[in-house]
Amino acid sequence: MCGRFSQTFSERDLLEYFHLARCLSLEPRYNIAPSMEVAALREEEGERRLVFLHWGLIPFWARDGKIGYRTLNARSETAHKTASFRAAFRSRRCLIPANGFYEWDKKGGTRQPWFIHRVDGRPLALAGLWERWQDPEGERVIESCTILTVSAAEPVARLHDRMPVILEPEGFDCWLDPAGQEVETLRGMLKPVATGVLSLYPVSPYVNKAGNEGAECIEPVDNEP
Repeated sequence: MCGRFSQTFSERDLLEYFHLARCLSLEPRYNIAPSMEVAALREEEGERRLVFLHWGLIPFWARDGKIGYRTLNARSETAHKTASFRAAFRSRRCLIPANGFYEWDKKGGTRQPWFIHRVDGRPLALAGLWERWQDPEGERVIESCTILTVSAAEPVARLHDRMPVILEPEGFDCWLDPAGQEVETLRGMLKPVATGVLSLYPVSPYVNKAGNEGAECIEPVDNEP
């Protein structure tokens, strides 16, 4: 599961880590919630480009956009054959850069948020799918995305049994190639993150409210998992 994350990197971070040909100017966002616009990378005309997508994938065949509330995440084990995701899985894959994501410890009747990030401080490359949807009246077009999930690895497994798929740079070309890859090749990329890549620390319940923003969302507080 991935229900909240942050995008607070600099333009230089994105250009260097993702080898972008160009980059949009981004405002730091510490508390991105479902149905918001997110920055994502996809390949267009032979180069990697940063675009903004609605978080909550709307399949091209949907009658209305409300389905996006149920498609924030896609299970990596079944996305290639699920009606909402299989077309995008074949040729509309993307990366969603993040500094980290949040998960909650719900023990003891409280919801203690934790911020999960890379140990080496580099951005996370969350594997995603994107889709282009036009309403039946032809009045608007929405480009949207979903984040693929996999069984959680440590340390996330202490908090939840699912987590986003995190890809490493050597897999970016294959994942982003819109010309398509063998389904089994793509599925083989969707696996739990290696041991030692991630770390986590507790943050303030301030982040629990989706409308709250700012660096306070990722400031550590005293607690133990």
